[in-house]
Amino acid sequence: QHTVLVWFPCVYLWLCAPFYFLYLRFHHHGRISISSLCCAKTVSQRSDRERSRDIEHQMVFLLSPIIRSLTMLLAVFVIHLERMKGCRSSLFLFLFWTLAVVCSLVPLRANIQAVVEEVSNTGYRSPLTAEDLWSLREKDTSKKIISDLEREWSMQCAKLQQWFSSKSLNLLNVVSITVFISSHSLLLGFVRDEDAPLWKGYLFAFTMFLLSCLQSLFNHQYMYACFTVGMRVKTAVMGLVYRKSLVISSAARRTCTVGEIVNLVSADTQKLMDFVVYFNAVWLAPIEIGLCLFFLWQHLGPSALAGIATVIFIFPLNGLIAKMRSKLQVQMKYMDGRIKLMNEILSGIKILKFYAWEKAFKERVLGYRENELKALKKSQILYSVGTFPCVQIAFAMFGVYVLIDEKNILDAQKVFVSMALINILKTPLSQLPFAMSTTMQASLTTLHIVTFFSGFSLPTDGDSVVIENGTFSWSRDGPPCLRRISVKVPHGSLVAVVGHVGSGKSSLLSAMLGEMEKKSGNITGSVAYVPQQAWIQNATMRENVVFGQEKKESWYQSVLEACALLPDLEILPARDATEIGEKGLNLSGGQKQRVSLARAVYRKADTYLLDDPLSAVDAHVGQHIFDRVIGPKGILKNKTRVLVTHGLSFLPQADLILVMADGEITESGSYTELLNRRSTFSDFVKTFAGNEHKESSTHRGEPVNELHHIKALNRVIADMGNASIQTMKPLSDSEQEQDLEEVGKLTEADKAHTGRVKLVMYVEYFRTIGLALIIPIVFLYAFQQAASLGYNYWLRLWADDPVINGTQAHVDVKLAVFGALGFAQGIAIFGTTVAISLGGIIASRHLHLDLLNNVLHSPMSFFESTPSGNLLNRFSKEIDAIDCMIPDGFKMMLGYVFKLLEVCIIVLMATPFAGLVILPLMLFYTFIQVRIFYVATSCQLRRLESVSRSPIYTHFNETVQGASVIRAFGEQPRFILQANSRVDHNQTSYFPRFVATRWLAVNLEFLGNLLVLAAAILSVMGRATLSPGIVGLAMSHSLQVTGILSWIVRAWTDVENNIVSVERVKEYADTPKEAPWTLENRSLPSAWPQTGTIEFQEYGLQYRKGLDWALKEITLSVREREKVGIVGRTGAGKSSLALGIFRILEAAKGQIYIDRVDIAEIGLQDLRSRITIIPQDPVLFSGSLRMNLDPFDGYSDEEVWRALELAHLKNFVSGLPDKLNHECSEGGENLSLGQRQLVCLARALLRKTKILVLDEATAAVDLETDNLIQSTIRTQFEDCTVLTIAHRLNTIMDYTRVIVMDRGNVTEMDSPANLIAGRGQFYWMCREAGLV
Repeated sequence: QHTVLVWFPCVYLWLCAPFYFLYLRFHHHGRISISSLCCAKTVSQRSDRERSRDIEHQMVFLLSPIIRSLTMLLAVFVIHLERMKGCRSSLFLFLFWTLAVVCSLVPLRANIQAVVEEVSNTGYRSPLTAEDLWSLREKDTSKKIISDLEREWSMQCAKLQQWFSSKSLNLLNVVSITVFISSHSLLLGFVRDEDAPLWKGYLFAFTMFLLSCLQSLFNHQYMYACFTVGMRVKTAVMGLVYRKSLVISSAARRTCTVGEIVNLVSADTQKLMDFVVYFNAVWLAPIEIGLCLFFLWQHLGPSALAGIATVIFIFPLNGLIAKMRSKLQVQMKYMDGRIKLMNEILSGIKILKFYAWEKAFKERVLGYRENELKALKKSQILYSVGTFPCVQIAFAMFGVYVLIDEKNILDAQKVFVSMALINILKTPLSQLPFAMSTTMQASLTTLHIVTFFSGFSLPTDGDSVVIENGTFSWSRDGPPCLRRISVKVPHGSLVAVVGHVGSGKSSLLSAMLGEMEKKSGNITGSVAYVPQQAWIQNATMRENVVFGQEKKESWYQSVLEACALLPDLEILPARDATEIGEKGLNLSGGQKQRVSLARAVYRKADTYLLDDPLSAVDAHVGQHIFDRVIGPKGILKNKTRVLVTHGLSFLPQADLILVMADGEITESGSYTELLNRRSTFSDFVKTFAGNEHKESSTHRGEPVNELHHIKALNRVIADMGNASIQTMKPLSDSEQEQDLEEVGKLTEADKAHTGRVKLVMYVEYFRTIGLALIIPIVFLYAFQQAASLGYNYWLRLWADDPVINGTQAHVDVKLAVFGALGFAQGIAIFGTTVAISLGGIIASRHLHLDLLNNVLHSPMSFFESTPSGNLLNRFSKEIDAIDCMIPDGFKMMLGYVFKLLEVCIIVLMATPFAGLVILPLMLFYTFIQVRIFYVATSCQLRRLESVSRSPIYTHFNETVQGASVIRAFGEQPRFILQANSRVDHNQTSYFPRFVATRWLAVNLEFLGNLLVLAAAILSVMGRATLSPGIVGLAMSHSLQVTGILSWIVRAWTDVENNIVSVERVKEYADTPKEAPWTLENRSLPSAWPQTGTIEFQEYGLQYRKGLDWALKEITLSVREREKVGIVGRTGAGKSSLALGIFRILEAAKGQIYIDRVDIAEIGLQDLRSRITIIPQDPVLFSGSLRMNLDPFDGYSDEEVWRALELAHLKNFVSGLPDKLNHECSEGGENLSLGQRQLVCLARALLRKTKILVLDEATAAVDLETDNLIQSTIRTQFEDCTVLTIAHRLNTIMDYTRVIVMDRGNVTEMDSPANLIAGRGQFYWMCREAGLV
């Protein structure tokens, strides 16, 4: 490449130049004028071109560039000499340039091959990683595509640049097909004409070969353009959906859940990509069909009308089938519902486990799944019906041709040119229903996306806080939630908002943020927002606090100290570099709220909207935060603060108090003004604020040493109540040197397997289908191809039948046999299509069920370390691939493999010598290039693409849930950049995959074209011994090889790539699982537990082996009907005790007995369904209110209403239009946090088990409602054992006993009165809370 091919044209020029100069000397035709500009351009272009091309090789190959450069100078000299001698055209230079171009083609191909094989060879030598891939082209990046799309959108003329080029390439493909058929006809005419010169045969053979190569190049360039456009469409839709999800209003958010948005960017974008690739078939197929029918008319005359009639019958049939299949696309609705429900299950998995509701929600998921598969099954059967009539076209045409006139002879040329045309005709006829179906799906997907985009977006304007006579609602058409709101907040003041549960406090903050439909009112300046339910990112604690701002160390430390986070850092494994799980899974409620508050404080905003941030923390921590952050002496003292609170002790320090009731501000003024009015507020304060007044006076009057004592107690340990960070081992001396990021890592990134997909995955897939279906499928394929072989061989015999007196004998019999073979083939095609579709559905059902069971049986630690995006990816994209892509791939692959076998048999029958060249070449290429190089690379690329897709879903999920916080902080641009980066990273894996597929297809089709050339040349060489019939049969079949190999590649690739989905779905089969839900050999009495006694015997709890003990050898007993309060400093092990009782964590040592039954020896569902918890985080699921209370429908409506009445929700629910059938939105967002907490109380009242655990269950409600709840618990659970983990100590002062915990030990246990008298730890806690 660098020597001979470079030197050969140069040697030719130098050797021939003297003779040419001599010739020019004696042939002078006058001077052709030449400008100095032309001279300058010629010289500069030549020299620049040579310098740029060869400079990089000059050190390695010095000689070749010098020779080429000197030769170029000689060529320029010859050009100018010719002009001076008047020579207008030069054969001498034409031959030089031709040689130079031809010799350059080999290095060019080698360079292109090297670029493509760079990835393939890397993938062959070692498994590909993301670092091995090409970076995305600038024009394919999200930033470029979205900016272009937004610009075009605004001009209302969004056009895809490649659209017209792909059309022209496809039309060129059609033209090459038509010329190709003409050359095929000429070749058959040559074989029949014994007098034709041999060179004509070779010319026709090489013409067919060249046209085949052109057809392949056009086709794959077109496919490349389509896939590129499809990739850009996917990027554009993802980008637009993400941007829309950042500005979508709460009303629209309730109609479009996180699960639906994830489905929008997974399955729906894939359908749009398929549409871009296959849509052209909708208009191109009729053109191809028309051309084929035109040529058939030329060969068969009016008999071609029979074929046209069959096609005309097929068109409306395909249209009808496509229409019916589009109606069955309701499966998309079921899929949306399933993904939405799975997202909620993953979000509320802890609640599902506490209540033992896994089975109920599993049945709901499977209900969606069954409906989805039923629609899919009907759709696949309808598709199979559309494949049947295609085989009858030849029968109709030949039948009419021979029956209308006995003089019509079916000779080899007529039969096999017609069959070649019919084979070409089958491709558009088979593509058309698929293209129409894809178009229908894309139209539904587009409607889906348009519906999402048409959801109401929030305004982006914003103005200290002024609202004048404002009326607000959650949607444009919805009823007003806030009425007659007039608020004016002076700059730098502290405003407290108080009111009962559901009075509109959080709605007022949402209105101030612009999250609601508003009539008037603005906020000026920057805003920082702390929501009632803290939104925590899956990132390090530092990243959560800094939240995209530059880290200023001194200010950062001040914020952590003020928000009481410094003690937490002491036991985090990597301090503030510790990773926090999704939604703060590994933080307690108090910690989450303090991190959320720290994020707002760090921002240094002008206005702070604080939605009850102190409810989730202990009283002493709340007082610390108020004093150091929010209050008149806090670090926000000069900022405007709007604080929603239930803590009455903070109200005297507020500049303005707003009292809310039923969506209106009923009173406003300072604390003293409101008390002097003797209104509802003053009565409420006098009733409930006694303790708070004591607390305030206690704090003011504490001696210095007592203050120090209490503060020391405050810092015993950080708040780790709910979760597993307390299980992480603190850094030992040996670990200090480790990278903090590695030490603090919690979640595991989605990992790509390496190497070929294991054979066991195929075995697993086929095992789920079952041998009972696999054997008939293989038999049907073999029968179909045998019928096809007989069908074609029968035509060959018919074509070679001698003509006697201008007719052929037994035409009727031949036609009948031909028709019967065609009918058998049609039945077999229908059977195989249906059988594979049903097998795919069976496999998909089993694999989805296994995945669902594996996930639901996983312990809580699995969900803490696995991002929800990884799981949603499995349930959406991977299951969708198993549903559709794998069966379709097997369908195509088996069909074309058997067809290739048939072609090989026929070609070898006609020209046995072809086997000596073609079969070894085919086997070598297939097993070396395809199996070793291509498949290893392609599978790894598919895995990398799947792995890089999970972070997209996780990020979308996280963003939608925290959209109000992101908007309030103005961080949309940063999150958009993160989303763009994740999408681009995903496309970086996708782009090489489809480029590699095109590379393989072009190479394989070149092999097929060689087969066409070999068959044609051998036919020309053996025309004396071969009959026209066998030549026609061999040629018509060899012409199909290119298409067959192309489709085998596509199908093989699809199967290999999509079987990765089976691998990824089966991943979770090997993860650790919980104990069995039920034990068959251990049946419990139906009334267990009857007494409600609980006994701990040397009970110890560890979150993981090797870590510190969360609970240390606890031995205690709780008697029947006893009310026990559990208190302790944050992180003392209070919540760990509850987790142990419900076996969310298994005992590391010791036992827990309930009614003298060891809970470790019974099934988890048996245990959890017989005891009840009211958790700290109230979680509701989308569905009716009744379903949220009673998912198993085990209680009557009267019992449900009674529970609502006792939970103080009856009036609220009665006022709803649908009452018990009121539809709760995802996460129960259309209810206030306090109302959700009361729904959780109603659940407990409905179950009415003998043991009730309250885990800080009244943190989100006001004091009056808390008092009512405590009263309800005392009366309704009088005969039950109640364990209460308490923040508000006044709620447990009348309990039988109080357990005081510290560092996993029980330090004190007695009645409240005795503990106070003993002046121990409980006494100091009560003293601090102002209760003594």
